Amino acid sequence: MPLDQDKPLNSLGFAKDPSETRVVVAMSGGVDSSVVAAMLAEEGYDVVGVTLQLYDHGAALAKQGACCAGLDIHDARRVAETMGFPHYVLDYENVFKDAVIDEFADSYLGGATPVPCIRCNERVKFKDLLETAKDLEADCMATGHYIQRLSGSEGPELHSAADAARDQSYFLFSTTREQLSYLRFPLGHLPTKDETRALAAKYGLSVADKPDSQDICFVPNGDYASVIRKLRPEAAAPGDIVDTAGTVLAQHDGVINYTIGQRRGLGIGGLSDPLYVVKLDADSRQVVVGPKSMLATRSVPVREINWLGDAPFDSQPEWHLAVKVRSTRPPTDAILRPLSATTATVELVAAEEGVSPGQACVFYDRDSSRIFGGGWIHKG
Repeated sequence: MPLDQDKPLNSLGFAKDPSETRVVVAMSGGVDSSVVAAMLAEEGYDVVGVTLQLYDHGAALAKQGACCAGLDIHDARRVAETMGFPHYVLDYENVFKDAVIDEFADSYLGGATPVPCIRCNERVKFKDLLETAKDLEADCMATGHYIQRLSGSEGPELHSAADAARDQSYFLFSTTREQLSYLRFPLGHLPTKDETRALAAKYGLSVADKPDSQDICFVPNGDYASVIRKLRPEAAAPGDIVDTAGTVLAQHDGVINYTIGQRRGLGIGGLSDPLYVVKLDADSRQVVVGPKSMLATRSVPVREINWLGDAPFDSQPEWHLAVKVRSTRPPTDAILRPLSATTATVELVAAEEGVSPGQACVFYDRDSSRIFGGGWIHKG
């Protein structure tokens, strides 16, 4: 249907009535996406709720707060029934395993510290689900992420959420320009999560008081090792804990039990200075330890860059921005030196500890809330 240019834009940015605007809402079963669906339904939009069943593992049927499985699918369905819009569940278990879980295991065993939530958004939710939304002839797809999509002179821009404590920009840096034109994030402007829960209560949603999920969805209780042990049994093989000179200090029961920067639980006593895990070598089954100073770095190699700036990434020799090298760290000043359109060396103005391959390096404007994309940290 052609847009009526004389009509004002609706809240999703289309020049037509909400009732003529179809929006697919990605529903995880949590309070955030449930509120998005209810809010848009109340505004009169043609809402279609879609939930992806990403994994089961049997036990997930009884586990609450585990995005996209078991009870959460049931909760999403109840919200749709309450608000009176259609809801579909799509079985994406095989896609999720191939695109996210297998890489998570291989990356972890390669000594990296992977962030599977980013890959899930990139390869499943904002790729396959987005294409499903287009197949359903939706005008756009909405999610419950805390991030903002604002109009700029060169098109839509990605901006941090109004509530810095809830901001999810680190996990969404790989959102492309094309995807951004189709996506909507109705919660990004809310000042606090309390506002979201108040809306859930207003709409009478059963998930109003549901706790937030804290774990990676397929890693119950944060126990990475047990998941990888099932996926890659060979990773539990014992080996040596060595110092940087190769001297054996102790034995371990599998590299999967260690992460870069770890200090506790190494089983090394009698030393004057504390030691930290500085490297994991899965091939030789070695956990390498060293002084804390070895964890600090200023030079970070980055690849698979998704650039959201107005000018091409490699159009100038360097960019002065702020970057996040871990989701829990605040942005820090850095100089980005492009090596190509998708690779760069990032020089941190102040050294950071625990910069690990497998983590994301996300680019932020130092003077505004805008996000300029990011890339993946690698070993170089």
